[in-house]
Amino acid sequence: MGIDPGLTRCGMGVVEGSVGRPLLLVDVNVLRTSADQHVSLRLVHIERGIEAWLDEHRPDAVAIERVFARSDSSTIMGTAQASGIAMVAAARRGLPVALHTPSEVKAAVSGNGRADKAQVGAMVARILRLEGPPKPADAADALALAITHIWRGGAQARIDAALAAAGVSTGASTGRARR
Repeated sequence: MGIDPGLTRCGMGVVEGSVGRPLLLVDVNVLRTSADQHVSLRLVHIERGIEAWLDEHRPDAVAIERVFARSDSSTIMGTAQASGIAMVAAARRGLPVALHTPSEVKAAVSGNGRADKAQVGAMVARILRLEGPPKPADAADALALAITHIWRGGAQARIDAALAAAGVSTGASTGRARR
């Protein structure tokens, strides 16, 4: 499950698949909150939405966009708060949480770490064989996070398998997964 955290719009996307196989869109949604509400109520709405998705889709892992510095500190704060909610919800269920930077996600899905929103959306549509890019961009970003984690997780699973063969236990699993 990929989560593009935000206080106004929080994208969530579930993708199923494994490295080297076609990926399948399971579901995508964007939680919205009103700036007219107090931040605490907005965070409760986000928490309930994420919790419901985790209960419904039961992903194997959660990939969240890593918060990075922007010029607007109020945006950073809201994004960080929503990100924290997502991490806590996943941790309550014992799910592994991975943080990916926007440039890592852009590079993974488009081959260009500086790709714009339109390029990311177009590549998500192509990778998942959709008729068009998911809208709004928060939805496409959440799916891009899930795709990135499946692809990177597959490589990590191979590393873990090699370490396990050498006698080092990692606790990671391999195979088809929902992220």
